[in-house]
Amino acid sequence: MADQSHSFISYYKRATSPLVVLLLLQERPMYGYEISTEMANRSNGLFTIVVLYPVLYRLESQGYIEAGQTEVIEGRARTYYQITEAGKKYLKQSLAEYREMDKFLKGLTKNG
Repeated sequence: MADQSHSFISYYKRATSPLVVLLLLQERPMYGYEISTEMANRSNGLFTIVVLYPVLYRLESQGYIEAGQTEVIEGRARTYYQITEAGKKYLKQSLAEYREMDKFLKGLTKNG
């Protein structure tokens, strides 16, 4: 059986997870578990991230998202994250780069 930590899909998810997080937060502020659930639901379970919080912390340290309101529900704290203006600019640039790479790859795989 192939090593899943070195599969194409695992590399792809690691590379695109910041983009996916920013796209979701562009819609509305969300807390971590909600982000994970949205990813899984919208991808029919294909796109899941086991280590979401390092992605959130990195985006926050880069100034692309910020932690907002924290509420405690049934003894569990939920910190809501929201995209910043810098995050919106970064997302726009990243989407343009993603689309260029996607176009390139589609061209390469057209006859394959």
